[in-house]
Amino acid sequence: MSAEPLLSPAARELAAQVHAALADRWADLDRTDQNRADLNHTTPTAPAPLPDYRAAPVPADLRPGRAELIVEASDLHALRAALVSGADAVVIDFDDTFSPTRANVAAAYGALPEWLAAGVPLLARPRALYALEAHEPFGGQPGRAALCDLAALLTAGAGRAPHLYLPKLESVAQAQVWADALALAEGHLGLRRGTLRVCLQIETFPGLLAADALLFTLRDWAFGLNAGRWDYVFSLVKTAGADLGRPVPPRAGLGMDVDAMQAYAQALVDVCRARGAQAVGGTAAVAPDPRDPQPALDAVRADKAREAAQGFQGAWAGLPELLDAVREGLRAPPAASDAVPVTRGRLLDLPHPGPLTEAEVLDTAGLALDVFRAWLAGQGVVTRGGRIEDTATAELARALLWQWVTVRAPLGGGDTLTPGAYRALRRRLCPDDAPKARLLDHLVLSAAPPAYFPAEAARLNLTDPPERMPHD
Repeated sequence: MSAEPLLSPAARELAAQVHAALADRWADLDRTDQNRADLNHTTPTAPAPLPDYRAAPVPADLRPGRAELIVEASDLHALRAALVSGADAVVIDFDDTFSPTRANVAAAYGALPEWLAAGVPLLARPRALYALEAHEPFGGQPGRAALCDLAALLTAGAGRAPHLYLPKLESVAQAQVWADALALAEGHLGLRRGTLRVCLQIETFPGLLAADALLFTLRDWAFGLNAGRWDYVFSLVKTAGADLGRPVPPRAGLGMDVDAMQAYAQALVDVCRARGAQAVGGTAAVAPDPRDPQPALDAVRADKAREAAQGFQGAWAGLPELLDAVREGLRAPPAASDAVPVTRGRLLDLPHPGPLTEAEVLDTAGLALDVFRAWLAGQGVVTRGGRIEDTATAELARALLWQWVTVRAPLGGGDTLTPGAYRALRRRLCPDDAPKARLLDHLVLSAAPPAYFPAEAARLNLTDPPERMPHD
């Protein structure tokens, strides 16, 4: 007996129309390096001059200074709690915090009418364009998860659609696919062009270099740009890490106090200021110690005050108890705009960490392994060492390990992190035949870093069920 379809009849009708219209786009988009930006650009701007344009208006229910609470889309208990948490908006997440098992997708889609009936401002983050939905085929191929999510989100509520965050954008070609999908969906639903509103996540290095062009491509719908710092550093490491000639620092050395990270945030805000768009900051992702929550709350407040000073007007909280600290930090006044110009050199000028310790390598591998284990079991988020970890931080961890092995990062005592040294350290954490170890070894020991680990998990037949990737 076949399983019940994930999409409602209305959603499937919309998804089928959009899939059919965009069927000829995927081969080009799926080529590994097809949409890599030219790293020789000296500033994070579009490669060609753009006409003067303005971003779409910010939705009236998304006020400046807001704290948005992000919740994994299938965590129904957390979503119900989020709706009464006092958050200024709730983000229903199908991306970084979401493990797309069939059960999770079914639960998330089934609950959408309840969420869309709530009186809280809602945003939703569908999955990225690369992701597949094997349980909903179209044209003899697995469905594109982003288009399935879009169809489910736009048809679940009577007369109400959430605003959208569009993740993992790297190229104008990807932005054009989203623009065409939004226009097709509006036409199918009888909506005027530009009725829907989206915020673009600038969380890849190529996406930052093309941020102005991405916003221009989606200007009828896009009201803002969002900073996703760990996704961005992951992209920076996998895109440029092999050419740096030195190891990238561990995550603890990649905070927003580093000039390269300040340049990233500044570049995003500069585009928003030029185009009348809203800059939305990153996620407060610490888990306060119940015995002494103040240090974590103070750190969140300081981080959001820094974002406000740069010009950000909203941010995410990973837990309800962080909402007030996010809001308080965002009340800080913007600073005078006297920043150093953003150049490619600044963006790539990551500090040299010196010799890595075994503890740093083990902790980085342990983070990736912990998230992979949970994700493969259907859980998209773990709390580890006082931090909320998800696929974004796991992607960064595996990219750091890949980069350290690639450049033979020095270790304390005069050794270097060779493939053999990496394997020896990883074996302290789990055996070779564990699925999470197979996945991590594949990602770390590849000649070039694979694009996204969920796609590699599918290729290794680790997903539920194994997915046949198109064009394999």
